[in-house]
Amino acid sequence: MLGAVLATAPSASAQDAPESLGYGKELTYGINFNSNAGLIGGASVRSTRMLNDQWSRFWMIEGVEVKHPKEQRVGNPNTGGIYVQGKSNYLFVVRPSFGVQRIIFRKAPESGVQISAIAGGGPSVGLLMPYYIYYDYTEPATRPNAGPDDIRAEQYDPSKHFSSRIYDRAPLFQGVSETKPNIGAHARGAFNFEYGRYRDAVAGLEAGVLVEAFTNPLTVLRDQGISDAKLNDQVFTSVYLTLYIGHRN
Repeated sequence: MLGAVLATAPSASAQDAPESLGYGKELTYGINFNSNAGLIGGASVRSTRMLNDQWSRFWMIEGVEVKHPKEQRVGNPNTGGIYVQGKSNYLFVVRPSFGVQRIIFRKAPESGVQISAIAGGGPSVGLLMPYYIYYDYTEPATRPNAGPDDIRAEQYDPSKHFSSRIYDRAPLFQGVSETKPNIGAHARGAFNFEYGRYRDAVAGLEAGVLVEAFTNPLTVLRDQGISDAKLNDQVFTSVYLTLYIGHRN
C-alpha cells in the first residue's frame, strides 16, 4: 500500500517552491505520545519538501521508548525504592522514515486548519539496554561475622533476584555500554492537522497508527514460569499523537 502511494506522488524537481504556496521546504520538531509508552513517548525531527500545491515528500528521524503492556511498578516499603517487576531491559527504538503527504483540505491564509494525509515507513533499530537494580546481598545482622552493607547494581533477573531484597532501581544509563541493537521495519498512516497562522511558521499535530516488526522477539520483561519468546513480542502496533512546531521557507 505504501509503495502504491509513493508511486502516485509526483516526482521532485530541482525548481524552487510552487508559486501558489510561496514556500518549498519545512523543518519541524515534535514530541511524541503513543500507546506503547508512558507520559511522553519520544521526539522527532522532520524535513519536508513541497512537490506541488498538493503533494510533498518528507524524511524524518524519530526516537521513542517502547514499554511492555504488562509492566507494573512496585515498591520496597523498607527503602522507598520503586522498580518495575520483572523488567530486564529498556527498549528504545530509532526510526528513520520517508514518505509522502497529500493536502486534503487547505486552510485560508493566516487562519483555519489544514488537513493532510500521510503515509510513510522505513527501517527500525531497536536498542535493548539492560534494566539495572540495586540488590541487597548484605548478610543478616543475626549471623556471626556479618559484614557491612553489600548492595550491588545488577541487571534485573527475576530467576535470581528476590523482591524482598531489591533495594531500588539503578540510574537509567547504568547499562548503556551493554546495549544491543535489533533490526526491524515500520510503516505508518496518519492525518496531519496544521494550525500555523503565518506563512513562515508551522504548528500542529499528527494522529495516526504505526505497525513495527523486528527479526526477533525483544526481551523487555522476564518471568520464571514463561519463556522470554512467549512473554515478549516482535511485532508492535500503536496509536500515536505528535505535537510539532517548526518553520518553512
